[in-house]
Amino acid sequence: MSQNIQKIAVLTSGGDSPGMNAAIRAVVRSCAFHKIKCIGVFRGFEGLIEGDFKTLGPRTVKNMINRGGTFLKSARSKAFKTKEGREKAYQQLQKEQIDAMVVIGGDGSFTGASIFIEEFNFPIVGLPGTIDNDIYGTDVTIGYDTALNTVVEAIDKIRDTANSHNRLFLVEVMGRNAGSIALNAGIGAGAEEILIPEENLGRDRLIDSLKRSKKAGKTSSIIVVSEGDQIGKNIFKLADYIEENLNEYEVRVTVLGHIQRGGAPSCYDRVLASRLGVSAVDSLLDGKSNIMIGISHNQITTVPFSEAIKNSNELDLELVRVADIVST
Repeated sequence: MSQNIQKIAVLTSGGDSPGMNAAIRAVVRSCAFHKIKCIGVFRGFEGLIEGDFKTLGPRTVKNMINRGGTFLKSARSKAFKTKEGREKAYQQLQKEQIDAMVVIGGDGSFTGASIFIEEFNFPIVGLPGTIDNDIYGTDVTIGYDTALNTVVEAIDKIRDTANSHNRLFLVEVMGRNAGSIALNAGIGAGAEEILIPEENLGRDRLIDSLKRSKKAGKTSSIIVVSEGDQIGKNIFKLADYIEENLNEYEVRVTVLGHIQRGGAPSCYDRVLASRLGVSAVDSLLDGKSNIMIGISHNQITTVPFSEAIKNSNELDLELVRVADIVST
């Protein structure tokens, strides 16, 4: 165990995700277990620059494991992208005598952390907190499971209306560059089609598929659309195109939006966040830095920030095949 670390900071950065509070709680209580101080940084890297700090203890984070969002708040910092901004952040850490830091966020947060480490040789480890599940080096990210359950629950309710009125619903879910939410939630909710950025189904093929569904006796349909899908300029343009070429359906659009980020985290996300938070403190005390803590085959793993940032997860072709088969 490193004897040089007596005070660890923790911050959340980028988009919020369910389970971030559980991760913060785990970091705080792990620090208390090792008899070292924990400092909460409010508003991400912006708060780091401004010195928006607060000492956190085990009782500070009571009743936090079940809360969605992040009580430390999150923000995107333009100033931290500059050398001057990062210099101010380092001075704040030095002033507070902070020895290491845990950053909870996505690849943008890890990019900032990695640059900061290079410039100031300051120990940082990261935890993957994003509902998109698009971080390389971990099977699952904090918040993904909760977001999936939120989406499936919403689609189940939408289907009741679709069946009642013989309507076709386009349901847009988050995932600008990754279709993991759409693919898994689409299968889980029994969607007739799933449109994701990694695969361009094409408008003509989509229309043909819907015609086959209609011919097979389906009176209503659910199409799950990842926000990064490239078939139409946007989901509303896609709805117009379908109505123009397939007048058998009455088309409606639902954009789930930020509802996917909110809500109490699932049990899985609470346990995952707790495991990763404890491992983050363990890693810093073992002298490790410039890494992300992830999970693979239910085992805690580490991956360098450089790999987590530059690599991307491959599309699960087996899931794509399953989606094609069960939607017929």
